[in-house]
Parts: sequence; C-alpha cells; structure tokens
Amino acid sequence: METLLVLAHTEPDGSVAGAALETLTAARQLHSALSGGTLVVGLVGESVQPAANRLAGCGAARLLAASHPALAQARYSTDAPAAEAMARASQASIVLAPATSRWNRVLPGVAQRLGGRVDTHVASVAASEGAVSISRWYYRQRMEATLRRSQRPWFILIDPGVYAPWQGQPGAANAEPVTPQLPENLIRTEVLGFREPAIEARTIRPEADVLLVAGAGWTKKQGDGQSKVKDAEKLILGFLKLARASLGSTKSLVDLSGEGQAVLSFLTHLNQVGQTGSTPRHPKGLATCCHGEEPHTVGWRFIHERRAINLDPNCGWARGKADVLYVADAFVVMAKANELLAQAGAS
Repeated sequence: METLLVLAHTEPDGSVAGAALETLTAARQLHSALSGGTLVVGLVGESVQPAANRLAGCGAARLLAASHPALAQARYSTDAPAAEAMARASQASIVLAPATSRWNRVLPGVAQRLGGRVDTHVASVAASEGAVSISRWYYRQRMEATLRRSQRPWFILIDPGVYAPWQGQPGAANAEPVTPQLPENLIRTEVLGFREPAIEARTIRPEADVLLVAGAGWTKKQGDGQSKVKDAEKLILGFLKLARASLGSTKSLVDLSGEGQAVLSFLTHLNQVGQTGSTPRHPKGLATCCHGEEPHTVGWRFIHERRAINLDPNCGWARGKADVLYVADAFVVMAKANELLAQAGAS
C-alpha cells in the first residue's frame, strides 16, 4: 500500500496557490486508482491555518502543518528540514508537490537525505494494477516517456497547468503540528523582500489566459518598404496591457539582437517558445508574424486553442497547426483588437 503525501508551501497571506491545488487533484486521482492507499496533506509556511481550512474537505486522512516564522520565505536551509520532517511524520512512500521554483530547488536534496528518488517536470501520474507510473517529456517536449520506480520514497514534482485545480469547499481544519528542527545556524540568510518590475512592465505571465507570440515578421519591411519596429512595440505592449496576456517569441526574433538588426526592446530569450524554448500552458494562444514551422510550434502543444495571423495562406499554421488562421496584416489586426479591447475596458 502506498502512502501519498501532497506537500505544499503557503503563500505570504497563508493561502495555498493554484499549483498546489492542481497537485492535490493529481494526488486524489492517483489515490482513487490505488486500493488501500492513504492520502496525507502537508503544509509548510509561517501561517498555515488559512490553507488548512481551504483543504479541509479534500478527503485526506491526515492534515499536517509545519508552521514557523523562518518558513515564511523560500530558503533551502529551512525548507529542506521542514519537507524532511513532513515526509518522516507521514511515513510517505510517494510525495507529490507542485513544481514551483521553491520545491524544485529543495526536494531533490530531501530525496537524497531520505535515500529516495525524485522526478521533476512530471506531466501526469497514474496507477495500473497497483503500480504507479509518471509521464515526462524529453528532447524539448518532442518525446514522451512513461516511468516507474521501485525506490521509495519517491518525490514527484508536477508541472503547473497540467491538472485542473481542486475546487472543493473549505471548512474548519484541525491540522496535526509537525515541528522541524530549525536551529539558529540554519537561518543565517535573511530575506529582506522582493524587487520586481511593475505589473505593466511584465511580459511573462504564466497565469494569463492568452499567450501572444511575436515572430520575426514584426521587424521586417512592410508594404511601404519600411520597417516599423516602434509601431510593432506599441501594438504588442498595448495588447499585453489590455488583454493581460503573456508574451512569447520565436527563436528567429530573439536571435536578431545578435545579428545587429532592429529588435523589440522588451524581448529576451526568456520569452522564447518552441523546441529550444519554453512550452507554456495557456488556454489560448495567438501567433503573429511567424510561419508556424515545426521548431516553433512544438512549444504550442499544450496550448488548448491556437490561432495565428499571417499574410501567407500557405504558411505552416494553415497546415493543421492552428485552429484558426487569419490571412491578414498583423499590424492592422492588432490595432483593431487593441481598439476593441480598450472600448470593452471603458464600458
């Protein structure tokens, strides 16, 4: 019999993030597929009661809580002992956690401490005839593998955006306290705060409903023989602001900076989507001024609804890679889209 531990860290306000709720969905499905298993939820943070109340109706046999001021911020030296204490207290054979930057950094080391194994960037978990398996993508999301492990404990970090968040009703939870050993010499690093760009300056928004991908066509000469990079920047940034969208890019566009050509000033390689970039998981995607070639569209495999704008009716998007292709000038279409979005926001 497997004992499943869902390990989650709380947010600064004591709540539990969407990625943790998605992991809970995965754990509940796995628990249902296993006969005689036990589901345990473990929460780590400074204040965990709001998160515990949120998960009160999740059906877990036990709800554990490690609460300490030192756990308010991400810190390997304190997070690792807390996660280890959770695993020992629950006697978990399988630990499922969201693949956040905090747990991705910590849990491989915890698996080493406990003599277990760890798999990161897991796309799904399942059970058949009592055997647990996971699936992962390799070679820039072009190959999917199914894996099983006999080693326990097995730490499984599940990528956000794969499962639907658990939607159960909150209640009044009475969590069992777990006290990790956190001597003073482990709290030498002090987190003073966060510095991040203003919300309107952010171009990468994993939580956005829409992904806008810009291709190299934005910087090419237009119908009048002139390039209009400044106009392109205005249109793209306007759409990101009005639609609260996230920005992606083709490799060809972000590489232009190394070729001495005009580029979009706010674009970096972090925006790159495709075979050598990221594989985002937004509900909707709109590709603009790119041709839909395989190295780029491989990054779109997790986008649920794909649309594209291109002047070429025979581009790669028209060959089954987009749900809808608009054969039009992206400058004209995006200007009209921004106008409509502005009107909708004002009404």
